[in-house]
Amino acid sequence: MSGTYFQVIAHYHVRDGEEGAVAGFLSELALASRTEPANLSYDYFQGVENPGHFVILERYKDEAGFAAHRESVHFQDIGFQQIIPRLERRRVESYEGADVA
Repeated sequence: MSGTYFQVIAHYHVRDGEEGAVAGFLSELALASRTEPANLSYDYFQGVENPGHFVILERYKDEAGFAAHRESVHFQDIGFQQIIPRLERRRVESYEGADVA
């Protein structure tokens, strides 16, 4: 049996000197996000050659699950209030995927 899911790939480019703070906040955000009912996975990676570049891979049961994530208290408090102000820029892409049985 196969099903579809909603994949989000975010690229965060951090202001100089904010790499450590953003890494810490992403750790908190990942832990909280993984408890959401519609979340299938939440991982993030920090660039080796460019430590100011973070890639976040998020997977939800559907687009509504991602919308609920964006409205969650932890995303509002950590994402909007703590992480986003420390970024130079960000790019968020979304895709629909299918699991293969």
